[in-house]
Amino acid sequence: MLLDLLILFTSAKIAGGIFTRLRMPAVVGEILAGVIIGPYALGLFEITEFHDLFAELGVVFLLFTVGLETDPKSLLRVGREAVAVGTAGVVLPFLFGYGLMHALGHSVPEALFVGAALTATSVGITARVMTDLKRITTRVARVILGAAVIDDVLGMLVLAVVSGMAVGILSASHIALLTVEAVAFCVLAVVLGRPAVHRVSPHFTRIVGDASKDPLFALAVALCFGFSVIAFKIGLAGIIGAFFAGILFAELKEAPQLRRSMEPIHELLVPIFFVLMGAKVDVHRLFTMEVLPIGLLMTGLAIVGKLAGCGAAALPGGRWHALTIGVGMIPRGEVGLVVAMIGLDSGVVSNDVYGMVVLMCIVTSLVAPPVLRPLLASPAMMEEPPGPVGEGRP
Repeated sequence: MLLDLLILFTSAKIAGGIFTRLRMPAVVGEILAGVIIGPYALGLFEITEFHDLFAELGVVFLLFTVGLETDPKSLLRVGREAVAVGTAGVVLPFLFGYGLMHALGHSVPEALFVGAALTATSVGITARVMTDLKRITTRVARVILGAAVIDDVLGMLVLAVVSGMAVGILSASHIALLTVEAVAFCVLAVVLGRPAVHRVSPHFTRIVGDASKDPLFALAVALCFGFSVIAFKIGLAGIIGAFFAGILFAELKEAPQLRRSMEPIHELLVPIFFVLMGAKVDVHRLFTMEVLPIGLLMTGLAIVGKLAGCGAAALPGGRWHALTIGVGMIPRGEVGLVVAMIGLDSGVVSNDVYGMVVLMCIVTSLVAPPVLRPLLASPAMMEEPPGPVGEGRP
């Protein structure tokens, strides 16, 4: 395990540093490093439950850090636009994915799984680019993050429906319950969670003050894990819980110190997460004639679906604004891979279709960051107003 961590961490830092010098996002280098050193290429390590644990911790703390940088009031101010972007970003890609598989003669459940995979958005990749460029507090970032939350909630509902159809246990009451739980969790986390943390944190600090150098850090990590568990238990992705846990601390006066305390964990776990995401790609299966042509077509539809759907919903904010949001919603990353893996494990999705989805996920994850970087660095984005959390910070 220690040898694997040495390989993963060193590879991530070297590849990330090289791509940074090439003026490309470090995350692209980290994903490609995983592809190269993973079990399907050089085979420097084999993926086990230990690696999955590190990957899960990495994305959880990434989304917690993003939430910590997100002003909840600013997020609520873009709520209407975020809902429109997130909804459009689910409907259009789902129709594209389902339509493609149905036209090629695949079964309805398999076509539904592909449609569900295309609805996904890997906010972790976009958030990493925005954080690296210090654009995480702009209006575009808030819309993308808010839309990604809506996207994930709707995507998980779609996945629940598709999974239920695949195993024959779908019921209207199950869908209704999941919907109510998801909406209630998101609302209660923002409306009630923040005042509760404001009241609890001083008492918690006094209780553990003698046993901890940073009591607020201990409370933050505990709530990060706790909210992740709650989100998972009600059928959402655990990373959504981590995101909302971060939001709870964003307005505290100790928030800057908490961000500094989180940096070492972020620097250790997040690069390893992206390397492991790349390591799960079977490069040999991707380039067969059964997978590559249809996989590339699927990838094109996945890109167009997010650009057209999310971009059109954000068009009232201007064309550059809409284009940036559309590109920011393109990466499927680990979310799409999880959907495909569920379909594969259930026997609904074939190995070839799984390879197509993997190709779509990796290409969209690699294509979006280099395109997003100049969009975020443009003069138009320079004029984006920062939220209160970001004011006064370097």
